[in-house]
Amino acid sequence: MHSSSRNMAENFLILLLHLLVIMVYCSSHGREMGGGTKNNMNHHMMNNHHDIDPSLMVFLTMKDLKVGQRMPIYFPKRDPSTSPKLWPKQEADSVPFSLEKLPQLLQLFGFARDSAQAKAMEDTLRECESKPIKGEVKFCATSLDSAVTDSMLDFAQSILGKDSGFRVLSTSHKTKSSVSFQNYTMLEDIKEMEAPKMVACHTMPYPYGVFYCHSQTTQNKVYSVPLEGENGDKVEAIVVCHLDTSQWGSSHPSFQVLAVKPGTTSVCHFFPADNLIFVPKVEIEGFDILRDGV
Repeated sequence: MHSSSRNMAENFLILLLHLLVIMVYCSSHGREMGGGTKNNMNHHMMNNHHDIDPSLMVFLTMKDLKVGQRMPIYFPKRDPSTSPKLWPKQEADSVPFSLEKLPQLLQLFGFARDSAQAKAMEDTLRECESKPIKGEVKFCATSLDSAVTDSMLDFAQSILGKDSGFRVLSTSHKTKSSVSFQNYTMLEDIKEMEAPKMVACHTMPYPYGVFYCHSQTTQNKVYSVPLEGENGDKVEAIVVCHLDTSQWGSSHPSFQVLAVKPGTTSVCHFFPADNLIFVPKVEIEGFDILRDGV
């Protein structure tokens, strides 16, 4: 493990640049689920959006989910081959995952105490150890092993049902592009996915793979939204909509982007390609296709 620390550090630096928005997202909204500077068609997009970090331009409301809607969206471009991976259970258990052990961890991975990597590790550990908000169940997964309790798959099954199968949904980029921020137009066949329950798992900045997974009892909806970028990029995006935001912290970035207050409207967000949504596997007779908004 020591011999691979340098490679993990290099991969961590790459991931860190793209995942800072996730830390802002999780820490500022009290850990509820969920993830251009100007838009002439979206009534939420104000002219002062040039003051907003482009990486926060992932939020919308259910009213915005309609064919022909044009809006600026940020999709981080990450190379899966260089992103930190979930470790096998035995290896993950051999390293403490605790804020109390942060000095030992920094020494293990070779990060200075005042470095950006150290701050990101501290934020991730602090977020994983924080108490869930009302109606939320949360878990930070460091291994991918369905045979043990402390795993992402077992956590998802504990929420969705031990005896039921599940599907894993994620955003899919149909074309290769280096553009991460541009205007997109919503195309035909916006679909509401069958998701009576759901678990959302977000990647977190850490030397090895860590997923922040959580589920809420409040009502949520999941959509598949086909998009076309100004440069021709095609994306099949996953959007999660939260119908009750009354428990969210007022500093949540979505309220800044949408210029709304907690509990006054639904809040939806686009998921990056490396974030996952677990939903029960059910027989699907059809989807609700949204043509005139919802």
